[in-house]
Amino acid sequence: WNGALIYVRVAGRLPARVLEHIFSYLELFDLMRCSLVCWHWNNILADENSEVWRSLSSRTLSDEALRSDILCNLPTYKGKLKAFQHALSSHDCSRNVYVKKNGFTLHRNPIAQSTDGARGKIGFTEGRHAWEIWWEGPLGTVAVIGIATKRAAMQCQGYVALLGSDDQSWGWNLVDNNLLHNGEVSGNFPQCNNAPKYQIGERIRVILDMDDKTLAFERGFEFLGIAFRGLPKVCLFPAVSAVYGNTEVTMVYLGKPLDG
Repeated sequence: WNGALIYVRVAGRLPARVLEHIFSYLELFDLMRCSLVCWHWNNILADENSEVWRSLSSRTLSDEALRSDILCNLPTYKGKLKAFQHALSSHDCSRNVYVKKNGFTLHRNPIAQSTDGARGKIGFTEGRHAWEIWWEGPLGTVAVIGIATKRAAMQCQGYVALLGSDDQSWGWNLVDNNLLHNGEVSGNFPQCNNAPKYQIGERIRVILDMDDKTLAFERGFEFLGIAFRGLPKVCLFPAVSAVYGNTEVTMVYLGKPLDG
């Protein structure tokens, strides 16, 4: 303990530029632990656009993700890394889909009579979280965005609304604006006359509030309302399901939603 204490005291006195250089070689997990060592280290890592986070981003994220507009709504390198941490999982999805090399876009293979989905890498049990989803190809007859537990199926036969088909998932079908849960339509969304249909490339913001147990959506800068209330106190994951061959869906985690 004495040796470790001396080491921390000495390291804590190193100039910020020296520490930044050392930190720039570490991975995300190690940086998170370093931020807990002392105020000095935490203060250095608090700059989310520092050379430390830029260096890690260049090692972790694809050139396409960094140079395209996929992450355009995330102004900091640390925010971009968190988005990658929370992206759609290539290991928790239907066998008929895959995550492209950019790390954020799901591609559905042209498989007949199959509905295919994917969950995010990380689920939530508390706090407020927001992410963006947009389709970059035809919707087909069913295109659903929402949330799911770890138990919800990510593939089934036929062309169906997979998210919302059981009590383990909640979804909004962008094709017909129906809200779906437990195999039933729970209403239209948004609740207004002649609600506009989804346009390809349009970013939809999903807002999950695990404290209030609600799921809401935004389009552009317009709050569309709360779609689901009374969500269970279980781990819930961002999720999508698609049916159209070669269509693509991108999801980007934004972090805590801004109020107002």
